[in-house]
Amino acid sequence: MAYLLGIDIGTSGTKTALFNEKGEALASYTGEYGMAQPKNGWAEQNPQDWWEAVVDGIRAVLGKSRVDAGDIAGIGLSGQMHGLTMLDREDRVLRPAIIWCDQRTAVECAEIEELMGGRDRLIAITANPALTGFTAGKIRWVQKHEPEIYEKCAHMLLPKDYIRLKLTGEYATEVSDASGMQLLDVPNRCWSDEVLHKLGIDKSLLGKVYESPEITGVITKQVAELTGLKAGTPVVGGAGDNAAAAVGTGVVRQGRAFTTIGTSGVVFAHTDKVTIDPLGRAHTFCCAVPGAWHVMGVTQAAGLSLKWFRDTLCESEIAAAKQMGVDPYDLMNKEVAQSPIGANRLFYLPYLMGERTPHLDADCRGAFIGLNAIHQKRDMMRAVMEGVAYSLKDCQSLFGGMGLKIVHMAACGGGSKSPVWRQMLADLYGCDIMTVKGEGPALGVALLAGVGAKVYSSVPEACDAAIQYGDRQSPDADAAEYLKNYEFYRTLYPALKNAYAELAKL
Repeated sequence: MAYLLGIDIGTSGTKTALFNEKGEALASYTGEYGMAQPKNGWAEQNPQDWWEAVVDGIRAVLGKSRVDAGDIAGIGLSGQMHGLTMLDREDRVLRPAIIWCDQRTAVECAEIEELMGGRDRLIAITANPALTGFTAGKIRWVQKHEPEIYEKCAHMLLPKDYIRLKLTGEYATEVSDASGMQLLDVPNRCWSDEVLHKLGIDKSLLGKVYESPEITGVITKQVAELTGLKAGTPVVGGAGDNAAAAVGTGVVRQGRAFTTIGTSGVVFAHTDKVTIDPLGRAHTFCCAVPGAWHVMGVTQAAGLSLKWFRDTLCESEIAAAKQMGVDPYDLMNKEVAQSPIGANRLFYLPYLMGERTPHLDADCRGAFIGLNAIHQKRDMMRAVMEGVAYSLKDCQSLFGGMGLKIVHMAACGGGSKSPVWRQMLADLYGCDIMTVKGEGPALGVALLAGVGAKVYSSVPEACDAAIQYGDRQSPDADAAEYLKNYEFYRTLYPALKNAYAELAKL
């Protein structure tokens, strides 16, 4: 029996999980860490925190599972996308990593499109317009505002690829995560010499690009001594968090899609050909299946919205949950169920970190609309969950216009555990929503490791062997009410757009 290790470097923590060939989790561990926001709209993390969480995770799962490290056939890496980790020639971190939800680069994004000769040319190569969340804007920001740091930079890596370097000593990435840097020729799955030249970025600063199931390096002797792994264990390319989640939910064939509610929210669809939204509202990236792509819409603050509400306003629920030995979100879900659809005419815009799909607006911010003295905390909770669901519906609505027909929708991420939230999505999407029995991105990259180690012959075969589906929720009679409220929700951003721009100037 071969075993496979998946490591997912997330925004709030790193999950490490060990699986057998059937995709069954034998042990898992999550090491948490924080996020710094030095200024409004900024978001940074210390890469050393990721590494310490990875080391702790590997030690923990090896100890819990009692699996012989020599029986681990391969290791896969997943991670939060778009983060900029800058290293000097001795691989020392030069500054805190600027992560995906950072919104400081609006000016730099406009400059990138100008340097490229217009948005259309940039989209033709990278399949996306310049976005504040993407890595290219962060690189240009450092070039302009911290030139002394940029001058010392010898390597630029994404979060999971920094962990790859620590594990294997190799500077490498893979196509799915590299697609979100805005430096990759997405149709041709390689670095774009044209983009790099026009943005003044030396290609030597970037890692070698692999396909997701390809072996990129092996565990070093030093890391083996530190973690308990066996030296020489192969590490495959892996995938960005969403591409990894697609493998972990079986979304590896045409017509399949998933919705995830994690810190951010994503609606993701597999496609066998390059399909690009000409307005740049949805993102097209290479996916973890060699020779295929995916389209996705992103809500910046999905689970983050509910977490913010919990941490800020739910002290009593947190205390009660601790006493009862349950998750605070379980109590919050029960309260939300007591509020009617529409939350007594209260709406929430989930723009805590700006927004990507469909608005591409770094200046927009969260808001409650319609707040009245009759409203209770449970109404506000429900409004938050509905606002996130409406934002995800915005994402899903774009796919039809791009010629993508979705016949299979899976749900993953922490928010997918909520039956209330899943029912909202089923009613808004007009299709069944299925949970997945598994570990999401960690399972996805473990399966990619299995392909690289020849445990499976292909990514679809790996998913057929390991993915199982759980609860299913279908649209019900409440769908019409949600869709009516969604139409009103769609009027709110246009009404506030100019106000958001003025707010950003204050």
